[in-house]
Amino acid sequence: MEIRIVENENKGFMPKESELGFGKVFSDHMFVMDYEEGRGWYDARIIPFGYISLHPASTVLHYGAEIFEGLKAYRTAEGSVQLFRPMENIKRMNTSAERMCLPTIDEEEALEILTAFVKHEERWVPHTFGTSLYLRPYMFGNDESLGVHTVKRATFMIIASPSGSYYKEGINPVKIMIENEDVRTVRGGTGYAKCGGNYAASTRAGERANKKGYSQVLWLDGVERRYIEEVGAMNVMFKIDGEIITPALTGSILPGITRKSCIEVLRSLGYKVTERLLSVDELIEALENGRLEEAWGCGTAAVVSPIGRLMYRDVEYSVNGEKIGEVTQRLYDILTGIQWGKLPDSFGWVYKL
Repeated sequence: MEIRIVENENKGFMPKESELGFGKVFSDHMFVMDYEEGRGWYDARIIPFGYISLHPASTVLHYGAEIFEGLKAYRTAEGSVQLFRPMENIKRMNTSAERMCLPTIDEEEALEILTAFVKHEERWVPHTFGTSLYLRPYMFGNDESLGVHTVKRATFMIIASPSGSYYKEGINPVKIMIENEDVRTVRGGTGYAKCGGNYAASTRAGERANKKGYSQVLWLDGVERRYIEEVGAMNVMFKIDGEIITPALTGSILPGITRKSCIEVLRSLGYKVTERLLSVDELIEALENGRLEEAWGCGTAAVVSPIGRLMYRDVEYSVNGEKIGEVTQRLYDILTGIQWGKLPDSFGWVYKL
């Protein structure tokens, strides 16, 4: 694929790596490509990072026709740059696009685009372990007329943000509130797609949780309000009586790439991992009987995040003495070791630039 490049004449500066946050600073350039029905994708370009112009009737503004992905570029100790399972993100992006009636992108071409963009912005990949260049590919419909219909014009973009370690002082267990009022998604809806509407729908409950001192919300299913689904920005796993249990992908849960990687690592280590429906009553009973040994969230931003406290219907429960568990720590060490090149990649997940 031919990619036109327009250099940014006013290049920025990388902040001190010890002061990097998340999503606050952006690299010099962004990737942009347009789509038109009957013409396909065209005019692939890397241009200076900046504001974009949209027609006031643009589809995305009125009907939420958009999807996004999140992955990272990592700097190894030797100075090389690598990605972690990028094709999984590309496949999931196309699944999301199909659900939202947006155009898909050829997988190999998408990988070529991603590779070219990261190589062009390579100086923005930080060097300190725990830091990375966060990549945000996204797509939106921009038909310039009102009316709900399949998208006929779209834009695909990638922006990049150098990001610091998710944890400032090690892996600290988080406090999670089980939500029993609002719902995030339902089966048959958009729960398995990575689209902005899912996250907008979760904001109100997240704000309620924050006001009570909790980091995120743990969602229940949208029909029976009974089965555990996922945390606000992560999938979730529980170790009960030595068995790792994670909610089954029933269509209302995002199929996380870190989730998938955790399952594969755990099974390779000999743990029994079960994907099934897990009711909140079963979870609370395991908590009360001391059978819940560990709980953690897993996602791109945090990798794994131990859960130290759960609240359900205003009752608080401590998990594993509010300390990180052995399995959680082991998962974190293995996954981050592979991502930053400190451990051998026996799974074939690393994509080197």
